[in-house]
Amino acid sequence: ATLNGSIPRTTVNLVQLRAGQIVGSTYHTVRQTGLLRNAGETENRITAVASWRDAPYFTDAERVALELVEAVLAPSTCGERVPDELYAKACRHYDDRALWTLTLALGQILFFIPVALIAKPVPGRPPGKNYSR
Repeated sequence: ATLNGSIPRTTVNLVQLRAGQIVGSTYHTVRQTGLLRNAGETENRITAVASWRDAPYFTDAERVALELVEAVLAPSTCGERVPDELYAKACRHYDDRALWTLTLALGQILFFIPVALIAKPVPGRPPGKNYSR
């Protein structure tokens, strides 16, 4: 569902990298960084995901996607995690299909984050010997 072409694969990987950074998952940050490198992304863009708000490397649509990730995952101090203003901003960059695809991309990484945080798979180890626990 995340590869339906409505949003660039790079955006999916950026969103999933930022999610891994926020929750502190080495497995996911290493995996998503590798996927971005293999797709030809620059080191500047990959490195700047952690500080995307003031980095000059992202499109407006990518910035909205990264803002949505933070809204969903960062601790909320008041009200809704995704306020109407952020939703409206996202709608300016993504049509319904793309917004749902972005939502599914975030849901996909959120499904696998507990596996990485609990079982602690080791990046680069073969299946079967891939967990530190």
